[in-house]
Amino acid sequence: MTLEKRMGQHLQIRLRQLVNLCLVAGLLAFGFISNVQPALAQDNMVDYTLTDLSYRDFSSKNLEGTSFAGAEVRKANFQGANLKGTILTKASFLETDLTAADLSGTFADRVVFDGANFTNALFVDAIATSSTFNQAIIQGADFSNTILDRYQIAQMCDYADGINPVTGISTRDSLGCR
Repeated sequence: MTLEKRMGQHLQIRLRQLVNLCLVAGLLAFGFISNVQPALAQDNMVDYTLTDLSYRDFSSKNLEGTSFAGAEVRKANFQGANLKGTILTKASFLETDLTAADLSGTFADRVVFDGANFTNALFVDAIATSSTFNQAIIQGADFSNTILDRYQIAQMCDYADGINPVTGISTRDSLGCR
């Protein structure tokens, strides 16, 4: 093998090593950057799946993206809490205070919201199929673009009232009441 050929192979090996090193460094840098969390998001770093949170106070907390799937959240306080994009599947929010809470984009299928207080809450662009809102207070709540069962909507329309102070949408209009 000639000297030129060996030098060419050596150069190719060095070039591959440099490319691999750059790839590893890039992946490490991306991993480091993607794991950086803002200090304000500490409340939403806890997974509350299948926990008993009855009577707890979450008022004004940032819980965006948190999971409460299967949790028992009876008579808890979520006044003014940020619950955007949360997962509430099969949870029980029985008689929970959700006054002025933001539940936009939540996945709330098969949730018991019976007796809960949704006064002035935002429950927009969410999924709440097979969930119940029996005797819930919904005055001023905005349910725009939320997927609810027809039967549940008919029940809620019997007592829906008020206008949401943030969106200016009436509760009846957001539910599609006639």
